[in-house]
Amino acid sequence: MLKRVVQIAFLLVGGTLGVLFLPNLFILFSFTSSPFINNPYVSAVLGAAILYLIGLFLTEPIVNFIKWMEERLLKAPIFDLLFGTIGLIVGLIVAFLISFGLSGIEIPIITSVLPILLSIILGYLGFQVGFKKREDFIHAAQSVRSPVPKKKDADELPASTNSKLNKILDTSVIIDGRIADISATGFLEGVLVVPQFVLTELQHIADSSDTLKRTKGRRGLDVLKRMQTADGPTILITDEDFTNVSEVDLKLVHLAKSMQGLVVTNDFNLNKVADLHGVAVLNINDLANAVKPVVIPGEDMHVVIIKDGKEYNQGVAYLDDGTMIVVEEGKFHIGNAIDVTVTSVLQTSAGRMIFAKPKNGKHTRT
Repeated sequence: MLKRVVQIAFLLVGGTLGVLFLPNLFILFSFTSSPFINNPYVSAVLGAAILYLIGLFLTEPIVNFIKWMEERLLKAPIFDLLFGTIGLIVGLIVAFLISFGLSGIEIPIITSVLPILLSIILGYLGFQVGFKKREDFIHAAQSVRSPVPKKKDADELPASTNSKLNKILDTSVIIDGRIADISATGFLEGVLVVPQFVLTELQHIADSSDTLKRTKGRRGLDVLKRMQTADGPTILITDEDFTNVSEVDLKLVHLAKSMQGLVVTNDFNLNKVADLHGVAVLNINDLANAVKPVVIPGEDMHVVIIKDGKEYNQGVAYLDDGTMIVVEEGKFHIGNAIDVTVTSVLQTSAGRMIFAKPKNGKHTRT
């Protein structure tokens, strides 16, 4: 359908150009003696035929270009298109006013060619300015609306900026499930954004032949469903994608930059990649570690040694929240509950590890 429209456009433009220019060519080459040739209908048909033949070679590239532009425009955010269009209109108005002012100059190149060049150049510049300066225009409009904010509002402005209210969820944090409990408590404000490519990855995991992966994927979909129906932050499903990027982690980083939001994850590697790209991250593991009870060296604890450690004579115990405790000489107390003294604490984004030793070397049977 689009190809046929382009071909018809070539015919119409060719006919118009034929009527406008072919008679002058006939006069130039002294072809006006024949009444058949010196006819506007003949000029229109010849012009349409010539441009149609040219269009046979140009139609396919033009159709591909139009489809590419349509795809880019459909994926562009609505505010980008809005401000770009406003800038384009302003640029064309300025070009028209300049051309109107120069209409009195009797120089053919100025009156015919210059208006076209001005329309192209100023229209392009207007679109680019409107597209790239949209944030400045929004902030200027907001400052005009409230030129003298109260001191309290000015202090609270960074915490209430819309750009920081978008929290983009990755696949791992949805499967983890703790995000649902955190959002229900009210500690997360703004909008929780779930990209369609993350949902697609969840669906692939849920359809996996591996039982464990299938269970995780279905749990992730159940968590999203629960978050949509429960009271808490709004869940936004976005179709924005980056087809030139294959990795889901990089797509999340690009989306966070595009929406000027934060990435919510518990993936240590994604955390590092986002940091390298200058994207802020909310790591659920960091939050979990922050709310764990504080343990300091020298404190006594009562634990049950359940297995060997990696190093010689080490034993391993766990707290109720899953924190690992590595006990020196703990291998001799496997299966026993003993009192230990904390010697050091190692804190990372992956979790917290506590090192301890038996208190006075004594233990009690469970």
